[in-house]
Amino acid sequence: MRSPKNHRAKSKPPLRGPSVRGKTKRAPKPASPSVNSEAGERLQKVLAQAGIASRRECEELIREGRVEIDRQVVTELGTRVDLMEQEVRVDGEPLGRPKPIYFAVNKPTGIVCTARDPAGRQRVTDLLPPNTSRTFCVGRLDMESEGLILVTNDGELANGLTHPRHGVEKVYHVQVAGHVAPEVISKLQRGVHLAEGFAKVKHVRIKSPRKQSTILEMILDEGRNREVRRLLARVGHKVQRLKRVAVGPVRLGELPTGAVRPLTKLEIQALQKVVAGGGDKSRPEPRPHTSGESKAKKGKPAPVRAPADKRTVIGG
Repeated sequence: MRSPKNHRAKSKPPLRGPSVRGKTKRAPKPASPSVNSEAGERLQKVLAQAGIASRRECEELIREGRVEIDRQVVTELGTRVDLMEQEVRVDGEPLGRPKPIYFAVNKPTGIVCTARDPAGRQRVTDLLPPNTSRTFCVGRLDMESEGLILVTNDGELANGLTHPRHGVEKVYHVQVAGHVAPEVISKLQRGVHLAEGFAKVKHVRIKSPRKQSTILEMILDEGRNREVRRLLARVGHKVQRLKRVAVGPVRLGELPTGAVRPLTKLEIQALQKVVAGGGDKSRPEPRPHTSGESKAKKGKPAPVRAPADKRTVIGG
């Protein structure tokens, strides 16, 4: 009878095996990329700064196992990396450090904002000058919409401009069918319920009444999918034409349809200031004033506001 007890006693040490095996599973981590280490920067931030994509999209690349550090696949978002000592690859290609690029594009209708399009449709990035390094659109305009869209390889700035917490305003000129009643304007400002929640415009006004349509100026500070069209559909007005004329402090001005221009240094600084300041005090009011003299008296005209009085107007 003692032998079974002795047998069980001898078999007790292996019962601690799971903890040993657990340590064995964790053992490779120090030798692998510096997960949860204080050294270096977060991998998604490094990828975004290198112009791979926005930070959110870079997180998806990591989750999908498309990123390597020192030839080891990394899928943890907490991973930190030091580019001075480690090699990063995305889809097998070494990560470079391209010079930051910033463009304003007057997107025509029929062009998509996606980085890749299986249908082979023309993309916004196809409008950029030849031999431009990898870039992506800041936010989206749907295929039927037109107007200003920013294109860059600065993932950190793109993430700041599109994140709701910064409240970066976008100004749209929207032509809708029919006459827009004052109560419709009030309802848009109060807000309506969409599938994903409550939404409202920051500001809306009738810009130009027509015989059978109305041109509205709408200011939004969120980035929901097809938000302008859905808001107007909820109040009974079909969008006939939608054109974005401003993103934060950057204005479309008289940039021709399909044309591209690099952002000025002042515009880039203004965008960075908007993101750093949370999108409030540093953001110039995009709504046009009735008098240019009133702006001059305030003494706050931003350098990038110069084309504000020369915006392309729908139907103008």
